[in-house]
Amino acid sequence: MGAGGIFIHAACDRQKDELKRFAERAGYEVLDVFMETGSGVRVDRAERRKVMALAQAREIDAILVTELSRWGRSTIDLISTLQELESYRVSLIAITGMTFDLATPHGRMLATVLAGIAEFERDLISERVKSGLAAARARGKVLGRQKGERPKSDRLAPKVLALVAEKRSYRWIARDLGISKNTVAAIVQRER
Repeated sequence: MGAGGIFIHAACDRQKDELKRFAERAGYEVLDVFMETGSGVRVDRAERRKVMALAQAREIDAILVTELSRWGRSTIDLISTLQELESYRVSLIAITGMTFDLATPHGRMLATVLAGIAEFERDLISERVKSGLAAARARGKVLGRQKGERPKSDRLAPKVLALVAEKRSYRWIARDLGISKNTVAAIVQRER
């Protein structure tokens, strides 16, 4: 059928496997898998830009996603990118099998309604989380870590100090332990 790019937001292996099976059943050769984590609300989404570049270069015929809301989290963003994809003759296919042909009135309406619902759902979740946090604060619950608490750096301090004693560079220590160079420096400063 053609080449496809798989776009996964906040991916897990199960989603990737489902999308690959879907691509195989639909006859798409998977060109690449693009994974993003973090908030889909962000405007700067590097992996999505890579997929759009492939679409513009006409190297893919379809983009496979788990849900429509994973491609664009706001209605305006989704509609504009769907229109851009249509101009490249690239389909956006949700794992449920929904395709959006924006050349038809039905396709435009369906994409707009589903995007609006996804945006509404995201806003409701955000409101619930904020309300829950406010209620917890009102009950006296302390949220987040305690003032002055540094669980990760306190736990790693002995290792950092041992590596400093071995004359390792802060950069080497940071890379080896998966922390920032500034954290290494702060640990050393606290222990002096």
